[in-house]
Amino acid sequence: MKNIQSKTVVFITGAFVSHNGWNNWKSYFEENGYTCYTPPWLFKDAAPVALRKKHPNENKGLVNLRLADLIDHLENMIRELPEKPILIGHSTGGLIVQVLLQRGVAAAGIAIHSVPAQGVLSFKYSFLKSLWGPLGLFSSTNKTFLMNLKQWQYAFTNGMSEADQLETYDQNVVPESRKLIRDCLSKVASIDFRKPHPPLLFIAGSTDHIMPASLNYSNYKRYKDKSSITDYKEFEGKNHYVLGLPGWKDEAGYSLNWIQEKGRG
Repeated sequence: MKNIQSKTVVFITGAFVSHNGWNNWKSYFEENGYTCYTPPWLFKDAAPVALRKKHPNENKGLVNLRLADLIDHLENMIRELPEKPILIGHSTGGLIVQVLLQRGVAAAGIAIHSVPAQGVLSFKYSFLKSLWGPLGLFSSTNKTFLMNLKQWQYAFTNGMSEADQLETYDQNVVPESRKLIRDCLSKVASIDFRKPHPPLLFIAGSTDHIMPASLNYSNYKRYKDKSSITDYKEFEGKNHYVLGLPGWKDEAGYSLNWIQEKGRG
């Protein structure tokens, strides 16, 4: 595959949280010469506190948002850029990176603590516990899902102080479409693992409850094309709130170095 030459980065947000979680990463990459974009999800371009006030059913667009619509929206935005960008996604954003790479719109991709593609599963207790509420298999899809503090503490911020958990909840958590979350299990999230693809890096964290490192590794191992670059890196002691942890530069720096290394060939 071709070396990474792009100097454009698009950061793709995951579910349940604001796109503002990329602010530190955006500044870091801009300081290193990249043009960066942090597009919000459809119907979520507002402060977290404002979005929470519209829960559970005032934000009709978000209630009915589907994963396919979101991916198409991001693809259209990306195709308008002057060059194919590097895509960096977290959680559901990581899954979207995988899908968009398959569509040929990006120069490379980095999937951080990624939601897995269709058919890649985990039976770890922490994974099942973390997703039981968001999936809401016995709950209505005619209203949004808002992660409560207890769920946030377990799924995203395990191991952090209660004060930090409270602060990060207030700053980040937003309502989500249950329909979109369920779509992550559907054919919309399907990947042809045999197909050649641009360079792709998976990053995992050893203490992530909702997207365990073992699940990220299984996702990574499903890729079969020997001519394509597919890499994996696990960081010790990192939970799902990895983008905002004090050590966020561990992953950001590794990502930048990986991009530059692949650019040199």
